[in-house]
Amino acid sequence: MVRPGVPRTELVPGPDGDLEVLTTGRGEPRSLFVHGLAGSIATTRPYASKVPGTRTFVHLRGHGASFAPTDDDWGYAELAAEVWSVADRLGADRALGISMGAGALLAGLVQHPDRFSRIVLVLPAAIDRPREDDAMRRLERLAVRVEAGDVRPVAAHLLAEQPAAVRDDPGVVRWCREQAEALVTTGVAAALRVLPHRVPVLDRAELARVRCPVLVLGQEGDATHPADVARELAGLFPRGTVHVSGPDGIMWGHRAQTRDRVGAFLAGS
Repeated sequence: MVRPGVPRTELVPGPDGDLEVLTTGRGEPRSLFVHGLAGSIATTRPYASKVPGTRTFVHLRGHGASFAPTDDDWGYAELAAEVWSVADRLGADRALGISMGAGALLAGLVQHPDRFSRIVLVLPAAIDRPREDDAMRRLERLAVRVEAGDVRPVAAHLLAEQPAAVRDDPGVVRWCREQAEALVTTGVAAALRVLPHRVPVLDRAELARVRCPVLVLGQEGDATHPADVARELAGLFPRGTVHVSGPDGIMWGHRAQTRDRVGAFLAGS
């Protein structure tokens, strides 16, 4: 069904509930883009601006207009099932995942290592080792603020998570405010509580079975997405490569370069 007022998105059946998707472009290749935790289709679309062909974006559970889970008994395996269901439904053969979306792809690749022909993993936060650091605790605090429904503290939290060099930029401040306004209307608080205690895969060695080209993108100075995790992850894939941007933000200070890099990679054969 098409959502009233937002004619370009639609709700499609997922394994556990309806998922909101947006498809743009046409032809080959067919690429699927998966947002990060507390992210959205809107925050993911800039990564696709130089990617040719058909581009599909999905809101996973608890995000956008997709269904909100009613319990905490789920993790990356369930997210992977949602990603795979959309990819299969729309015939996507390439995929990009950001943070949580990258984790969902990793979880799925352990079971289906040959599903995609090219993969981009942006700002991975974890591989197979649980994290209990302050960056994870901040996500739990964000959950409390989102549930309270007050936009201002949510926006302030999001702004504090941006690179220090861009926090005074009016565009960044506006972006954080808009994101906060969107988050308080969703069921994302559940995901913010659940995922910091989960890992995408149980054994990183399983990722050696993924034979397609994999591009991993990281950035320095990001406590939530340590650059060392990006480097470690790229080294696990037989055809993995990594690029780590400077500390002023992969999509703030390095937006043009990131778009070009993703576009060239996903357009490859």
